[in-house]
Order: sequence, then C-alpha cells, then structure tokens
Amino acid sequence: MSQQGERPAAHEDDWWRRLYDETAADAGSTNAADSLDDRFDSASDAVGPTGRGGPGGDDGDGGTDAAVPDPRTPPAPPVRARAPWELPTEAERAPWEPPSGAAQPRDLAAPPAPASPPVEAPPPTPPPGAERPGTVDGPPPAPAAPPPVPAPPPPEHVPPLPRRPVAERAEEAPEEPAPAGATDSGSGAAPAGPAPAAPGPTSRPGLMYVGDRPPTYDAEPTALPATTPQELDGLVADTVLDGARYGTYTLRAASVRGDSARFRGEPRRDALLTVRFGAAENALVLVAVASGARAAEGAHLAAADACRWIGGAVGRSHARLAEDIRAGRRADLKSGLQRLTDRSYGRLRARAAELGLEPHDYTAGLRCLLLSADPDCRTRVFFGVGGGGLFRLRDGVWRDLEPDVPASGAVTGEPVVGFGSASPESGPHGDRLTMDLGITTPPSPYIESPPPPPAEPFRFRASVARPGDTLLLCSTGLAEPLRGEPALADELAERWTPPEPPGLAAFLADTQLRVKGYADDRTSVGVWEA
Repeated sequence: MSQQGERPAAHEDDWWRRLYDETAADAGSTNAADSLDDRFDSASDAVGPTGRGGPGGDDGDGGTDAAVPDPRTPPAPPVRARAPWELPTEAERAPWEPPSGAAQPRDLAAPPAPASPPVEAPPPTPPPGAERPGTVDGPPPAPAAPPPVPAPPPPEHVPPLPRRPVAERAEEAPEEPAPAGATDSGSGAAPAGPAPAAPGPTSRPGLMYVGDRPPTYDAEPTALPATTPQELDGLVADTVLDGARYGTYTLRAASVRGDSARFRGEPRRDALLTVRFGAAENALVLVAVASGARAAEGAHLAAADACRWIGGAVGRSHARLAEDIRAGRRADLKSGLQRLTDRSYGRLRARAAELGLEPHDYTAGLRCLLLSADPDCRTRVFFGVGGGGLFRLRDGVWRDLEPDVPASGAVTGEPVVGFGSASPESGPHGDRLTMDLGITTPPSPYIESPPPPPAEPFRFRASVARPGDTLLLCSTGLAEPLRGEPALADELAERWTPPEPPGLAAFLADTQLRVKGYADDRTSVGVWEA
C-alpha cells in the first residue's frame, strides 16, 4: 500500500520481472571492433576541434575532420611563465587585474618612478591539434636557439680607468643651481640640489714656518728615544697639552719635543706640570716649566724631578700662598717662594750625589706661575731660576717682563774677608808669603777640583693683569726665537690678539710655529684675561 492507503497499480512491478526473468535471452558478445586503435579512433571522433558537436564533429553537417596529431609527436614548447615584475598581457590578464595602461597610485611625497618600457608578451601557444602558419599535417618546428653570448674578456686584459682628482672633475662639470621657483614637470617638486655649506669659524693655518728659509729638520717626529725595560718609568711623551679656565682667565699649556730631538731620537728635556690645589675661590693653580741641561744624559729626569718637588712644596703651603696673593703681600710671597725653590734645588743636588753625578750634571731651569681662582683677584705671580722667557701681549704689542738680574761683574762695594778679599799673608800680586821664612811661594798649578759654578739668581715678579692681556711663560726653546725673530713675534701677536683664546689644538699649532736655526724643545704657557 502507499502511504495514503491506496492500492498499488496493476503493473507496478513489471520492470523487476522483466530484468530478472530467467526466460530473457542474454545479449552475449558483439561483433564490434574493440582494439586499442579502435577505441582511440572512437574517442577522436567524439572529441573534435570544437569539443562536442559543431563543425567537424559528430553533430556537424558537412564539416571536415581536423588533423589529429600523432601520439609520438614531441609536445609543443611550454609557455614561458610570466615574472612577478612583468605586467600581464590582455590575454593573460585576470578579470580583477587592472589593464596594463591603467594609472597606478603613487606617493605624493616621493618623486614618481620612471616609466618602465613596455613588456612584449610572448605569442600565444595554439592548443594541440591547431594548424600553424606554414605547416600542413606536420609537427611544429622546433624553436630557434638563441645566439651564443660571447664571454667577457679576463680581468687582466681590461685596462684600468684613469682616475682624475676631485678638483679637476669639479672644474670640468660644475653643478649649476636651479633657479628659485623651478620645479620638476613630472612631479611638481623642486629638485634636490646640494645643500649650502653652513658658515663655520675661520680655520687656523696648519704647521708652517716663518723666515726666509724652511727649517732643516722635518716638522713631524722621526725617531723614538731608546730605552730599556728598567727605564720605563723615565719615559716622557713627545707632546704634552693641557688647559683650564678659572675666574677671569683661560689657561693653555703645551710642551713639544724639538725638531733636533725628534730627528736624533732623544727624549724631550722640557717638563710641564699643571696642577690645582684647593677648591672654589681658595683654589691655587700652579704651572711649572723645567728645562734640563742640554749636554746631560738624564736631563729629562732632572726636569721632571724639579717640577714634581716644587709642586709638592707649593701644595703643602697653598692655603697661605693663596691668601698672600689675594692680599697682595709681595714681600712675604717673594721670601716664601724663594725658600721653597731653594729646598727643591737642594733635593736635586742630593739626588745627583746619589747617582754619583756632579750637581751641574743633574739640574734644570725652573720657571713657575701662580694663579688664583678668585674672580676678584687679577694678581699673577712669577718665580723661578734659570733661563726662559716671560712676555705680555697688550694691544697687539709684546713686552718682555723678564726680571732684571745684575751681571756677574757688576758687583759693588768693598770685598768681605773670606769672600773675595786677599788674605793678610798675600803679597802685592796675590802670592802667599811664608811668614816664618820670608820666602815667596807661587800658587800651585794643580787644582784638585774645579770651582763650583756660580749660583743662578732667583727671579720673582708679581703684576696685576688687565682685561685683554695675554701672559706668556715659555722655556728657552721658544723665548730665544721670540726675541731673535721679529716675524715670529708678529705672527703670534696676530693669532693671539682676538678676544677669544685659541683652543688646545690651535695653541699647540701656534707653539710649533717653526723658525730656521731654532730646533730646541718648546714649552709655552699662555694666560688669556677676559
């Protein structure tokens, strides 16, 4: 029964009885061809050049059959794949891809990219079975092989390009700046040109010389001093540079090995010490310059000892010295500094005795400056022993402030017995008389030991600086050419006259301003008053 309760139809199950009826005859085998070639021909007939039906197919009327390629024919060359950066052709473009000529968005801040040349699309490959021009029922021609690319010549056969100086290339092709308001027609933005150089401070001249001829030696170091592993503590650098600023003054200090010592590989005989004792307004700045004897072997060690010992003596009494400088007690300063200097030279003589040397073989000239850090104090104190120079530059004119020292023969007054006067037993010509026998005895021609060299006088000067002054303390290596070569004095006056003091590098270059005939070590200390 059906779901509605109706009775089934009379012959509803006839198809089942006809399908499985044992009386129905079997179809059996057929006489149709069933080989592999027959099946291929059947499939070829069913699938024509236009698919199912159409001209040339089973459903077409009067069409010609297309040439079926031989299965053994080599396939056509594959279609070249398009690179990611290449634009698709009209045949390859997908519906959602923009046409090749459509405008692309660009960044307004950046200049537009140059238009790329059109990309030639490869010719479309016909489907299998289609005829090609110039071929009739035959395999397609093989693609022509590209011509061989010649190999580049080896590197050794390529001549190097001549290099020209930058200045020559700049002169040949100068860049002309674009006029104001000119813009690029493609992007609408002004072309980027070379930025104008910002005006900077005037560069100071480098190392040079004054005079009619250049110096004999080179301006740069040539040889280093020889030493041993046991003498490493006594090494000194070729150049020492230092500086500071306190109160109303600016300090610059430099010590350089001379041209002669640089060429021969000798150590720098000049020593430089810059040190500050105390703090705030009670601080005291000491600058010490020492020069060892020229012919002595350990001259650089004696100069270093002289600076170190005078620095220690001043440091232990810096509070009293700073107070005397601010109060202007000139007499107390002179006596106290002379006592400290004598003690330092006493230690030098003791050191010479320890080394088995004569006192004049282990000594050094010493010159010092004492500067107060109090802005209200402009008193500058100089003291020392030995040669050198003390100069002041005011209004572009140098003045030699070296304290006057009386000459050795300008001694006045009657001689004192025991200090240069003749003994009572001497005759009219200085011969000593034997009182008991009355026989004149000539002086002995043999001298057991040479007389000690005359002591160097102590030098002291205290002066008040004015705004704009420049005080220069230097060793003999710079004092002698400054006194003997007017061109050097004029050049330094021109460089140091501006109100702003030079930097450390500029001050070092000024100290090394060379002069023909002067090749000793140079040490200079400059004080610029604000």
